[in-house]
Amino acid sequence: MSILPLPANCETLHLERPAPHVLMVRLDRPDASNALNTQMGAELKQIWDALYVDQQDVRCVVLTGTGEKAFCAGGDLKQRNNMTDVQWQQQHALFELGMIAMMNCPIPIIAAVNGAAYGGGCEFVAAADFAYAAETARFALTETSLGIMPGAMGTQNLPRAVGDRRAKEIILTAAPFTAAEALAWGLVNKVVPLPDLLATTLATATRIATNAPISIRQAKKSISMASQTDIALGYKYEIEAYHRMVPTEDRLEGVRAFNEKRQPDFKGR
Repeated sequence: MSILPLPANCETLHLERPAPHVLMVRLDRPDASNALNTQMGAELKQIWDALYVDQQDVRCVVLTGTGEKAFCAGGDLKQRNNMTDVQWQQQHALFELGMIAMMNCPIPIIAAVNGAAYGGGCEFVAAADFAYAAETARFALTETSLGIMPGAMGTQNLPRAVGDRRAKEIILTAAPFTAAEALAWGLVNKVVPLPDLLATTLATATRIATNAPISIRQAKKSISMASQTDIALGYKYEIEAYHRMVPTEDRLEGVRAFNEKRQPDFKGR
């Protein structure tokens, strides 16, 4: 029994297990375009924190939205209307902690962008390890048109995905852009028809989940270091991550399965 289990019931999220070792997290406020309110922020943080402490047989996460209209419309401005400065900052502090927890999640997170990803929704896409999008998806970081600016790592993750100059154009204009543009600019990896989005994403998630889970976690951490340090120090980190796998049962199973011409059965040990 995990000391910090995944929540059994959520008000604003729907959790599914559509394939072995795959967890689907649906943003589930379709009447509000899956906008991020305080409760959703708290529930997302709870999930990322739980997976940081104990992966609980989860090897890949798919993050998507309920419905065909929106992935996530960003912060819930109806809830934020008439908030005091203190209330706004307290809510944002929760969102900040949730985004840090998402970025620190050791398990790969794939965003399946089923509709509009505006504001914080677009920041979720940029924070995911990679993303697939429906052809009808739209993206925008609209904060500068509202008297604020991206505050959920948008100014950090977006330049890493699309480059500084494109990120400045996106953020400073606050203009929406299409799934095709998101693909061309590097924000998403693949664009497919909406009816095919989840099947395509789950096929990739399932493939990841069949690989050695310790290897996946160590590789994810090492790749993330590449944009945070110079190549010499990054390579030292890579080698430290690599040697973590040498004494594992999974490394022995992988080599054995290769020589026996069969699929490996990884246990995460």
